[in-house]
Amino acid sequence: MQRPPAPASLPEPSRPELPRHIGIIMDGNGRWARSRHLPRAAGHRAGVATIRPVMEACNEAGVHILTLYAFSTENWSRPRHEVAALMQLFGETIDSEVDEMHAEGIQIRAIGDRSKLSDRLQRKVRAAEDLTSGNTRAILNVAINYGGRNEIVAAVRDLAARGCDLADLDNDTLAGALYTAGLPDPDLIVRTAGEMRISNFMLWQAAYAEIYITETLWPDFDARAIEGALAAYARRDRRFGAVRVEAALPAPASL
Repeated sequence: MQRPPAPASLPEPSRPELPRHIGIIMDGNGRWARSRHLPRAAGHRAGVATIRPVMEACNEAGVHILTLYAFSTENWSRPRHEVAALMQLFGETIDSEVDEMHAEGIQIRAIGDRSKLSDRLQRKVRAAEDLTSGNTRAILNVAINYGGRNEIVAAVRDLAARGCDLADLDNDTLAGALYTAGLPDPDLIVRTAGEMRISNFMLWQAAYAEIYITETLWPDFDARAIEGALAAYARRDRRFGAVRVEAALPAPASL
């Protein structure tokens, strides 16, 4: 199982009410393009342009780990020309962004099964990871050919291949074999375009994540939108399965 390099230590969030790690399901590129009578590829390009301001807003707010769901294992079923355009766009984005991200101290990690990517794209991904592996300002995970179920199966297979006794498998051991090994689990999952599902994204890691759904299409999602998501998160009461003491008390007797 191919995993990115181990992350360097990162600064903590600037305020305790902020998440350490945000995952974003970037949805709505096609609808954005269709509403403007543009080809779907134009929506995907507009979506790529959204990444930079969202990253900067997260860093300015003090959130230093961002995971973007760029291409799922199910996305291969899309029309061939659309998949080809997406793969070309991934390569172009690496070429145009990696040097600047490196200069800004951002570590780039690709998570997912990269074996189905072209050899050329795999080389670009590895080069971007190698170049930025020592950066400590922030981490950007790009989930490409990623599926949460596949990730868990691949992790178990990897452990078995390494001679791990699966009868003794525990949570920490499995978590250490995932693509996100060494990273804190996401505290917040954001989904754009209003869909009410997690779509096979970080199934293990998101077990206790807060979910934030917005009707905003991904290309229209901006710094103000991420600020709204962070504000909503800060208002949540995260109890991780615990029950409030007052909620467990018996109701007072009627007078």
